[in-house]
Amino acid sequence: MDAKMDFAEYELGYDVPALPGMDEAAIQTPCLILDLHALERNIRKMGEYAKAHGMRHRSHGKMHKSVDVQKLQESLGGAAGVCCQKVSEAEAFARGGIRDILVSNEVRDPVKIDRLARLPHSGARITVCVDDLANVADLSAAAARHGTVLECLVEIECGGERCGVSTTEQAVEIASAIDAAPGLQFSGLQAYQGAMQHLVRYEERKAKLEIAIAATKAVAEALRRQGLEPKLISGGGTGSYSFESNSGVYNELQCGSYAFMDADYGRIRDENGNRIDQGEWENALFVLTSVMSHAKPGFAVCDAGLKAMSAESGLPVVHGRDDVTYVNVSDEHGVIEDRENVLRINEKLKLVPGHCDPTCNLHDWYVGVRDGKVEVVWPISARGKSY
Repeated sequence: MDAKMDFAEYELGYDVPALPGMDEAAIQTPCLILDLHALERNIRKMGEYAKAHGMRHRSHGKMHKSVDVQKLQESLGGAAGVCCQKVSEAEAFARGGIRDILVSNEVRDPVKIDRLARLPHSGARITVCVDDLANVADLSAAAARHGTVLECLVEIECGGERCGVSTTEQAVEIASAIDAAPGLQFSGLQAYQGAMQHLVRYEERKAKLEIAIAATKAVAEALRRQGLEPKLISGGGTGSYSFESNSGVYNELQCGSYAFMDADYGRIRDENGNRIDQGEWENALFVLTSVMSHAKPGFAVCDAGLKAMSAESGLPVVHGRDDVTYVNVSDEHGVIEDRENVLRINEKLKLVPGHCDPTCNLHDWYVGVRDGKVEVVWPISARGKSY
């Protein structure tokens, strides 16, 4: 964590974009900044919601890839653990001291399975998803080889059309095999409906989730009839958590983007038709950029392009401004429409990226700002850990 880091050997502008204690105005761009006030409010709010609804919240580390942010989610928001998507990502969190880790994905490669089976030696509880009977034997052999226990969730296909078994019979068969396998423990179900998280209309998201909830409930009941109690029924994201937490079926949420928010999530509407970034959650993550050229009247150019943020979910939004608009992007540059020519060279702007997850994976550091001062500089611990 930042408090333990000695920045004496770090050179501003080469190693790091900022140093603790400096003015926000002196931060080097482009870089990721966190509004610590907004971040903390988001984290506390989700924690209070989960507690009030009797839900366990396992925050999604694939979004921020940061041990420091995860520890903040645990200390301020009561997060019970972290979700990861890849084994190397899980290793980064385990090495950082996180003690309850779910790889909310299938692990099939023999080298990755071997590394996963070693992870409990770090002191962490390790859980992994399974959607194929053949995977059970491989996981069991690796756990036995290393003298560890891997917990397993059977993943069910509940509308996302990605991973997961598609029939109740398959789920029961795999859960039974896990329960009988040395070194494995059947712990429940993974039932995350990812395809509907960004659907704008509340009623459209609700309709999709009702199908997913019904499918999940049917599998859970079938497992119980076989004496296989699913202790965890896990799922739910920033676009759907209210449905899962009020379903009477799920008991664990996997929300991630709520902590930072991005422009794409911000567009979706709550049950009253309001954008969720205008009351429900706050923008806490920004790409800080500087104006570097204004050679063409009506347009400015900034230093944040595709190498500073992803654009597959749309262009970024200029935060707190309605007089300028980010309109085009290339590798190193962003074009900003500035009809009144109000922007000046070296003026800094805060951009809300279209999609926070891949944007964060492009950077080495988060610069945490409070009241105009750099309070913390946190490494993005699992940046690039995609294997």
